[in-house]
Amino acid sequence: MDDLHLMLAEVRRYGGIDQKRDIREIAGELREAWPLADCDNGDDCAAIPQEEGYSLLAMEGFINRFVADDPWFAGWCGLMVNLSDIAAMGGTAVAVVNALWSAGPEQARRLMQGMAAASRAYRVPIVGGHTNLRSESPQLAVAVLGKAKRVLRASGAKPGHTLIAAIDLRGARRGPWLNWDAATRADPAALRDAMALLPMLAEQGLVQAAKDISQAGLLGTLVMLLESARAGADINLTAIPRPAEIRWQEWLCMFPSYGYLLTVHPHQADEVLAHFHRIGIGAAAIGGITAAPRLWVGHDSHRHCFWDLDTTPLTGINP
Repeated sequence: MDDLHLMLAEVRRYGGIDQKRDIREIAGELREAWPLADCDNGDDCAAIPQEEGYSLLAMEGFINRFVADDPWFAGWCGLMVNLSDIAAMGGTAVAVVNALWSAGPEQARRLMQGMAAASRAYRVPIVGGHTNLRSESPQLAVAVLGKAKRVLRASGAKPGHTLIAAIDLRGARRGPWLNWDAATRADPAALRDAMALLPMLAEQGLVQAAKDISQAGLLGTLVMLLESARAGADINLTAIPRPAEIRWQEWLCMFPSYGYLLTVHPHQADEVLAHFHRIGIGAAAIGGITAAPRLWVGHDSHRHCFWDLDTTPLTGINP
């Protein structure tokens, strides 16, 4: 790699990370409205305790330009990204609702066709929503209800844990956006098997913390996990699973169809990796969790601090 320091500086400036900074601008206004004071913030979805296990709620909104440029894929992603959030918490999706706006029926049809295709592939029903075909610009928001027996929280990451990245590399870049599509042409049964793996690992106690790799990219997502855990990490860049045709700077900012960061007890790392490899998912131990709240990235003999949470909060949310 030519210059690790310069590459990491470019990744830090990525817009997907900047969007996560927006959370700290408004999160304080909701603290008094948060009804579950003993529950952590900063996870991929809300976990509401029930008599047995938890109900999970996830929601995503999408950039208007993305919805306008590729409405079918935006509709597919409406389900996919929420299902990934549910799985990251150790849960199984139950049902989907959506809200869409468009300037007319044709664009709305493409959105709904993408959502319907994902609903069939993942076998999660769409049970309701809101429709407006008289909007000046296309917009999409989707929410998913799930359930979990044992939840995985970002705050579960502890110093001494091994950090694993699990990413499905069997895909291709889609369009001008930093999206890695490993889902739309995949075998639906394989998609469901991959989603079912996270709750199985959670229920067996093999994973201690998890987070879905989001539009903030792998490093931005890891910073959010560490912020929730009040911890740090030291990782080896070249250990991260990556398609050979994608440059490192792009890959670290890219949203994968299926990508998770997991922390595990070191003696359980090989068992967890074997579960992912069994279903064809690229997975590797990429480093470890540390006590000091800084993310270090190493390559060969070079090592640089990507983020120092002591001096620069990201979302501003801590448990």
